[in-house]
Amino acid sequence: MRGRELRTYCRLVGLLMAALLGVILAPAPAPAGAAQGLGADTEGGEVEVVVLAAQGVIDPVMARFIERGLAQAEREGAECLVLQLDTPGGLDSAMRKIVKRIMSSPVPVVVYVAPAGARAASAGLFITMAAHIAAMAPATDIGAAHPVAIGGELPEELKAKVVNEAAAYIRTLAEERGRNAEWAEEAVRKSVSLTAGEALEQNVIDLVADSLEDLLRKLDGWEVETAWGRVVLETAGAEVRRIEMSLPERFIHRLIDPNIAYVLLNLGLLGIIAEFYHPGAILPGLSGVIMLILGFVALGSLPVNWGGLALLILAIILFLLDIKVTGFILSVFGGIAFVLGSLLLFRPFGVPAPALPRLAVSPWLIAGMTAMIASFFVFVVTKVVQTQRERVTSGAAGLIGQRGVALTELAPRGLVRLRGEEWTAEALDPEGPIPQGSAVEVVEVKGVTLKVRRVVDVDVESDSTDS
Repeated sequence: MRGRELRTYCRLVGLLMAALLGVILAPAPAPAGAAQGLGADTEGGEVEVVVLAAQGVIDPVMARFIERGLAQAEREGAECLVLQLDTPGGLDSAMRKIVKRIMSSPVPVVVYVAPAGARAASAGLFITMAAHIAAMAPATDIGAAHPVAIGGELPEELKAKVVNEAAAYIRTLAEERGRNAEWAEEAVRKSVSLTAGEALEQNVIDLVADSLEDLLRKLDGWEVETAWGRVVLETAGAEVRRIEMSLPERFIHRLIDPNIAYVLLNLGLLGIIAEFYHPGAILPGLSGVIMLILGFVALGSLPVNWGGLALLILAIILFLLDIKVTGFILSVFGGIAFVLGSLLLFRPFGVPAPALPRLAVSPWLIAGMTAMIASFFVFVVTKVVQTQRERVTSGAAGLIGQRGVALTELAPRGLVRLRGEEWTAEALDPEGPIPQGSAVEVVEVKGVTLKVRRVVDVDVESDSTDS
């Protein structure tokens, strides 16, 4: 029965993991009315303005998406590219790729912080400063670009070096575009922010537009200096091509989140362990392999502390080995390693990034995952130990320890009734023959002959009836 319980539990784990996989990784639907991928016009005519929607953390996927959109706009000779931006910040390396691509683009790039409620924080400020034209929608904000160390504090000397470098970088971008370099530097050093109206007044941006249509009307006739020369925009009434992330890009972009990567990694290991505990369940193993692969895809684009990952793997190994050891001592140390590994997983000390989002696993998620894995191992290990210790109830070995009644005198051989059947038995009683009607207990089985001993102080009639 316990074996069936364990198998049912492992299959339940697999079903839950498959359901979680679908919920966590279901790609968000494309915005209504957006074209899917490149090469789709909203009006079916000649494309003049390309619009990219960049929402979320600035990561390698976002950088590749923007580079792809710029390349397409250049090939098709677009009038300009509008980057509709809404970001809390992101990775320094991804941000610099985007900035370099904008600075060298022959197609004018307009960064438009929209819709209402959007922000261009941290790395988003650098991208906005690099744009040929910077615009914002009402009820948006920009700023707060103080560099932070992902997951931890930097030493004071190194921190000052990083801040100075970031301040010089954003000042260079602002001066290149003729914007307020003093405020841009202050946004890096003091994490100050501005509303759309304040940013326009202080020459941080070039204009405020209520909508994309309003933006295109205001851009008409604007003179822009690109790396390839001067361009006068003709955007009034221009047809628009919207480029959204493809399904694979949206999928991977959603994967690159410390919490999702952490969940995938641990659930993947848990599924494989469930398969090891009960081979043949299939669903936990398959779900686990898929989750592990996706987890490593996410880790490949995140600043991972491999020491933290090693601690997580050590914790799983200790959990697995605990089944061979009496008690739960290895599971205790496994739990300690698991918590430490979770805390250190995204803490590569000394890695600076102008990013507001803290790339670390949520403490609540760590607590929940630790409790789930601990309960899993407590249940599974307990069931496995109980199964191993359970008395065998079938075959010859299952007769050992069973009690019956002597139908004849055993001197030393005779007949006994056991489990409603008659058996040839041989007495092992050192005190002599076993009288008829005595209670006996099976000590050993030799072929079809039972080796028995007399059991005293036993209700013979009750024992016989039970048998």
